[in-house]
Amino acid sequence: MEAVIKINDLKKSYGSVLAVDGVNYHVNHGEMFGLVGPDGAGKTTTIRMLVGLLVPDSGSAEILGFDLLSQKNLIKNEIGYLSQKFSLYGDLTIDENVEFFADIHGVKHFEERRDELLEFTRLTPFRDRLADKLSGGMKQKLALACTLIHKPKIIFLDEPTTGVDPVSRRDFWKILSNLLKEGITIFMSTPYLDEAERCNRVALMDKGKIISCDTPKNVKDSLNIQIIELVCTPVRTAYTVIKSKTDFEVQMYGDRLNIAVSEYDQDYALIKKLFVENSIVEIDKRIITPSLENVFIHYMSK
Repeated sequence: MEAVIKINDLKKSYGSVLAVDGVNYHVNHGEMFGLVGPDGAGKTTTIRMLVGLLVPDSGSAEILGFDLLSQKNLIKNEIGYLSQKFSLYGDLTIDENVEFFADIHGVKHFEERRDELLEFTRLTPFRDRLADKLSGGMKQKLALACTLIHKPKIIFLDEPTTGVDPVSRRDFWKILSNLLKEGITIFMSTPYLDEAERCNRVALMDKGKIISCDTPKNVKDSLNIQIIELVCTPVRTAYTVIKSKTDFEVQMYGDRLNIAVSEYDQDYALIKKLFVENSIVEIDKRIITPSLENVFIHYMSK
């Protein structure tokens, strides 16, 4: 596969804070690549460097074969960027916002493209509505339409579904899936590990470093752990006991615990012993496949 983004030892600091610490990876043509991590991991700083809004302290990158630093002007019209706070103009209608961004990118005869995008994002019935009067999900879809008006080859999306309701999130992901069918490369950051599962490849990022980069399946398979899901009562007591008396990684979801173990027979015997000693009743048990959330917490704890 052809790599359309190549990142080599990029670094960026803000004073004494090293926001991006020598990251290295590539993104292939036509794939959805997810940069995943908590707030402060360095995701936004990475994207802002790749779209030319921040200058790296050191390292290099290529976008579509162009050098990020010396050929920035050749890159800007080939990419689209949807930031966390996309600057829509609230006193302009949907149509007028798209027209404005078409003018910025020098797109002539944009009307047919605009109509396609509004149909694509299901905004056609609202095209005369002011942007300030749109819901959060509709604003994100309008922002995406503005990002796509000049037919970019790569789009950079910085946490595009943060603060968006579940239905709009689902619609947004349908739109992204259709963009992939058109051959557009998508580079997105997200704090949501369930969203990261949808990407072709993911890079798990924490404290400025990449801690794993591969397909979601390979990232999950890279850990030699099993997840024991236990329904038990009282669950909070069980969580506290496992947390304080073992080295197991444990997460609580409602009435159940997810406990990461490496030696099932031995480790489950210890859990049962602790339950008996603390009057905890096991109601149900099963082995489940590790999720990206399990993997990410495992890496962060190490």
